Amino acid sequence: MEFPVALEALSALAHGHRLAVFRLLVRAGSEGLAAGTLAHEIGVLPNTLSSHLTILSHAGLIRVRREGRSLIYSADHDGMRDLLSFLAADCCDGRPEICLPLAALGQTCGGAA
Repeated sequence: MEFPVALEALSALAHGHRLAVFRLLVRAGSEGLAAGTLAHEIGVLPNTLSSHLTILSHAGLIRVRREGRSLIYSADHDGMRDLLSFLAADCCDGRPEICLPLAALGQTCGGAA
């Protein structure tokens, strides 16, 4: 991931509602959630949510698909992995023991966060 792309993704997540939406979508998995459900869960108006979803989508962190009349949003796991890899790329400075706790997080995927 290039620096400008990482910066856009981090900027997108640097807002409480957008971070909350992204975390909900990560937990929802590939099934995703409808926009109305997201708005209700986060406690924002649909038009406000729409702006947040657009920003997250442009940052490569979420995807959208249409199911009938509903828009279903899901986390873009490739984008998430790319961002996490970018953040960890310079980790450790030759001392892998520094990053061992991060490696352990990968083993707990699907568990409590």
